[in-house]
Amino acid sequence: MSSVPAQHQRVLSGMRPTGLLHLGHYHGVLKNWVNLQHEFECFFFVADWHALTTHYEDPRIIGESTQDMVIDWLAAGVSPGAAKIFVQSRVPEHAELHLLLSMITPLGWLERVPTYKDQQAELKEKDLATYGFLGYPLLQSADILVYKAGQVPVGEDQVAHVELTREVARRFNHIYGREPGFEEKAEAAIAKMGKKNAKLYRDLRRRYTEQGDGQALDVAQALLESQQNISLGDRERLFGYLEGSGKIILPEPQALLTPASKMPGLDGRKMSKSYRNTISLREDPDEVAKKLRTMPTDTNRVRRTDPGDPARCPVWQLHEVYSDDSTKEWVQQGCKSAGIGCVDCKQPVIDAVVAELKPIRERAREYTEDPSAVKAIIDEGCEAARDVAKDTLEEVRKAMGLSQR
Repeated sequence: MSSVPAQHQRVLSGMRPTGLLHLGHYHGVLKNWVNLQHEFECFFFVADWHALTTHYEDPRIIGESTQDMVIDWLAAGVSPGAAKIFVQSRVPEHAELHLLLSMITPLGWLERVPTYKDQQAELKEKDLATYGFLGYPLLQSADILVYKAGQVPVGEDQVAHVELTREVARRFNHIYGREPGFEEKAEAAIAKMGKKNAKLYRDLRRRYTEQGDGQALDVAQALLESQQNISLGDRERLFGYLEGSGKIILPEPQALLTPASKMPGLDGRKMSKSYRNTISLREDPDEVAKKLRTMPTDTNRVRRTDPGDPARCPVWQLHEVYSDDSTKEWVQQGCKSAGIGCVDCKQPVIDAVVAELKPIRERAREYTEDPSAVKAIIDEGCEAARDVAKDTLEEVRKAMGLSQR
């Protein structure tokens, strides 16, 4: 069972800068980020190195998209006061940890990641037979572990990446967590907890290691989290000692499953830039209306008087996202009876999308007109992120015998 101390309850998530964000990003990721930033210590980053794994031949879009993407985040409600917003490549500790983890990560672990072959098949027009593409799941692991993030918001298709990270952390701790004199240091740390708490810790540890009592492990972890008179290093030592392992240098993260995005594209498929079926977060209202009015509908409705079936119509999928129950009932009855036309059906969706985007577009305009403010937010976020990453790398280097730097 993974042990992630309370001080490591951080959330880490990122996006690749490959163009303007759209409603799919907003409903699938950004709304969740806005909620998480009030519950956890959040680190949100521009994954520009990850973008190079598939866009290495034309990196212009990466540089052009970085600031625009941060503006979209801010406009959507991500707050620099509640979350650290930074650029991956400006925290070189990501790359160093990736390098160090690559020394202990079996090649087969990377080759079996489901998305490795899936994306190669999906992106046949790109040459993805590169070392960088093979290793990008390990770079994701470094992104997570360098902040000792406890929660990683992902969709179901990304759970395998978090599991790889857990395996890498487990292997690292197994190899390097057995510092010289580990048990003696752990026992000395127990004594610092005070007589009563030390006795309780030992009893709970015995119940877990001898009887497999999972509840005892949970109680012992909570006991450690509450201790104020032991150092962070001792606390990590005692977390590892609980489970019979060594010092936990890199805590194993948990996948935080995000609700599946219900945002369809203009053609009924998933909204995606590659399908050219998107509405961007800063889309002009007239362009929004034009795109939605020209959406395909039920092909059986050739004439205005032909009855239709909402289940066969992409516009109905948008009603399921934006419309209340009474509007949905109006659409169902009107479409099936030919009581309303397709233009009538689309208008409530147009109104709802325009209303949703209005405050986002207005906030984005404020940031666009003040690029220095955006730069300052990114600079501050990079500095804060690097402070945390440096601390982790210091521990990792020491564990791997590289602390003479």
